[in-house]
Parts: sequence; C-alpha cells; structure tokens
Amino acid sequence: MFGIAMEIWVIAGLMVLAILFLMSMLARLYRKAGPHEALIVYGFRGTRVVQGHGTVIFPMVENCRDLSLELMSFDVAPQQDLYTKQGVAVTVEAVAQIKVKSDKESILTAAEQFLTKSDQEREGLIRLVMEGHLRGIIGQLTVEEIVKQPEMVGDRMRATCADDMNKMGLEVISFTIKEVRDKNEYITNMGKPDVARIKRDADVATAEAERDTAIKRAMATREAAIAKAQADQERVLAETLSQAKQAESQRDLEVKKAQYLEVTKKQQAQADKAYDIQTNVMQQQVTTESVRVQQVEKEGQVKVQDAEINRREKELIATVLKGAEIERQRIETLAAAEKQRLIAEAEGHASAIRAQGEAEAEIIFKKGDAEARAMNVKAAAYQEYNQAAVVDKLITGLPEIVKALAAPLANVDKITIVSTGNSDTAGLNKITGDITKMAAQVPALFETLSGMPLGELLGKVRAIGDKSPKPEEKQ
Repeated sequence: MFGIAMEIWVIAGLMVLAILFLMSMLARLYRKAGPHEALIVYGFRGTRVVQGHGTVIFPMVENCRDLSLELMSFDVAPQQDLYTKQGVAVTVEAVAQIKVKSDKESILTAAEQFLTKSDQEREGLIRLVMEGHLRGIIGQLTVEEIVKQPEMVGDRMRATCADDMNKMGLEVISFTIKEVRDKNEYITNMGKPDVARIKRDADVATAEAERDTAIKRAMATREAAIAKAQADQERVLAETLSQAKQAESQRDLEVKKAQYLEVTKKQQAQADKAYDIQTNVMQQQVTTESVRVQQVEKEGQVKVQDAEINRREKELIATVLKGAEIERQRIETLAAAEKQRLIAEAEGHASAIRAQGEAEAEIIFKKGDAEARAMNVKAAAYQEYNQAAVVDKLITGLPEIVKALAAPLANVDKITIVSTGNSDTAGLNKITGDITKMAAQVPALFETLSGMPLGELLGKVRAIGDKSPKPEEKQ
C-alpha cells in the first residue's frame, strides 16, 4: 500500500512538472504587442502584423520582430547654407516629429524599409529626405516669408514630404522652424524698419493717447465747471427763492402788524378824539375868555408897535438910505472920472500914433524927393557928359578886360614849350605875342562900343577937362 501511494505521488508530481514545463514553454512561445509597438511575425504562416494582442510563435518555423510605433522627434539642420528666392544664404534649424502609420499596410511598408535598421540609421535616412525637401522649399520663399510665416513653411513641408513619407509607411506629425540665421545680418536689418515703424506707431499712439487724455481731461474739467456753475446757479436760485419767500413772509407779517397797529391806533384815536373833544369843549370856554383878554392886550401892543415902526422907518431913512444915496453918487462920480481919463488916454495915444505916422510919411516923402532930385541931377550930368561918362567907364574897365583875356592862362599849371627853330613866332615869344595882339584889339573894341575913333574920344575928354573950372576960379 505504501509503495502504491508513493507511485501515485510520483506520477502526480511528474504530471505537475510536465504541466509547469508546458506552461513555461508556452509562455516563452507566446509574444504580446503593446499599444506603442507592432509585432511583425513571419514564417510558415506568412507575414502578419500583431497589434494590441499576443500570438504564439512556433520556434524554428516562425520568427518575429518589434516595430516601434512611437513618435520620433529629431532635428533637421542642414550643414550647408540654404539659399532663398532672393539668393540670400541662410541657416535653418527645425524639429520634425514623425511616426509609423497605424494601418497594417503602412506598418508592413515601414517594416520593409526599417525593420533591420537601428533607430539612428532610420532617423538618418528620414533626415536626408527632410533636408532635401527643406532645401527645395527654402529656395521658393523669401527671407521675410521664412521668418514671418514659419507655420506656412511647416505646412508646405508636411505637404511636400507626404508622398515620400507614405512610400516609407511614415507620416509627418509636425514640422517646426526653430531658428533662421544668416551671415550677412540680413534678418537683423530686416527687422529695423518694422522696429522703427513700431516705435513710430508707439510714439504716435502715445501722443494720440496723451491728446485723447488731455481732451477728455479738458472735457471732464469743462463738464465739472458746467456742473458747478449749474449747481451754483441752482443754489443762488434756491437762495433767491428762499429770500423771496422770507421777504413775502416778512411783508405779510409787517402788513398784518400794520393792520393791527392801524386798528389799534384807530381805536386809540377814537378814544383820544372823544377825550379831546370833551377837553376842547371845556378849553374853548376858557379860551374864549382868554381871547378876550388877549385881544385887549394886543390892541394896546399894536398901537405901541405902530409907533415903534414909524420911529424905525424914519431912523432908517435918516441913516441907511441917505448913506446909500451918498455912496451911489460917489461911485458914479468915480466912474465918470475914470471914463474921462480912459477917453483922454485913448485920444492922446491915437494923436501920438497919428503924429508919428505923419512924421514917418513926411520923412519918406522927403527922402523920395531927395532921391528923385539926385536922380534928376545925375541924369542931367549924364545928359551933359554922356560921352565922357562912357569914355570913363570904358577906360576904368580896361584892366578887367585885359584880366579876362589872361584868365585862361591862370588856370594852366604847367606849360611845355617845344621849339623847332629860331623863328620869333615859336616858343615863349608866341605866347607873349598872342597876349599882346589881344591887348592891341582893345582900342578897336572901344571904337566899336562908342561908335567913334579912340583919338576923338580922348580929344573930347581933354576938351571937357579944359572947360572944367580951375580950383582958383571956384574960390
């Protein structure tokens, strides 16, 4: 029994070990594919793709490899310069995100291309393709488009690479430009106009904002002033209305006081009047008697006053009126005397002026008469001695004539004489001879002016001299 039990336990243990061995063998033959990878199985059953589940791989007749479906991110930075549409050399650095498509056909295509290659080799192949397309796209764009529109560059890159990526079972998830550089500082200078424009726009916007602020501040100040003025106006109006109401109330109060006072005074006046009437009645009686007494007294006083008035009238006539009449007569006498004095002075002044005028007229008349007589005497003398006077004038004017003839020589500073021979008519003799000839023409001038020969004129002068009385004869 013990031996049979041992055999059973041994058989059971062997069976358990066999089952464990089979299970371990099956575990080693069963391969699972996660969501981030695809299992490529190939063998006697052909090539198949396992995603998201597992499968048994029979040894010796089947084999499998893992293909990563994860996102691949790598830099795309060509070593050579890229030339833009403008011919500007630029250096572009970008980042590309690429992965294997999830459909089985694309996975099989990617497996054909990259299954036996490492990740570095696979990224190197993809980078070469991307750099080639990037070079072509950069050559079609300007620097401004590359710098200012990087999304457009990424979109064009994805669209251009799509066909080549599809042939490799890949897809471009994103393509981003990291940096664009150039050696000629084109990009740096490209931004300066925009910077200047932005700065200008900022200055303009600042100035406009300050202007708008100033305008709004002024409007707010004006509105505040208007509101204050309206408030002041309303306050003044309210105060005016209040004062008017107070004045009306005061007026009504005064009117009522006046009415009450009037009624009171009327009553008081009536009472006083009644009292006065009674008093007057009694006083009238007393006054009647008193008037009688006063009338008698006044009649006596009137007589006394009449006598006093007569006395004062006579006294005034004797003193004041007579003194005023005497003063009037004295003033009239002084005025008449002053009038006669002024008339006398005026008549004396007029007589003096008349006498002076008559004397001056007499002097002028006598002076004119003397001048007229002198002119007559002079005329008679010239009438008698006309030829002698003419001769006298001519002879006395002879030096002036000779002086006038020689005047041109006085204005000559220097005379240069050029003699060409021994003739008497050359040199200095010529000048003196000419002056002598001019002087010799003076007698002919006298004869022309007087109308008779010079000898006859001189004879008449001698004749006149013979006729003139001698000094002894005059005595």
